[in-house]
Amino acid sequence: MTPGTKNRLLGLTKELAADWAVTKDAWRDAKAREFEQQYLHELQAAVNAAVAHLDALERVLQQIREDCE
Repeated sequence: MTPGTKNRLLGLTKELAADWAVTKDAWRDAKAREFEQQYLHELQAAVNAAVAHLDALERVLQQIREDCE
């Protein structure tokens, strides 16, 4: 994953969180809490895990590049 791609993924996730904060000000019921827990918390966890795995993959690929030089 290039740094630009990683930054874009993280930026879009941050933008979604900001948009949700605005939405949550107007939508304050049990369904809003359910939506946040079911989708947004899980999405954030998945993005964090994906970024960590992609960082690890990038380190492996970098090592392969260095070994092949």
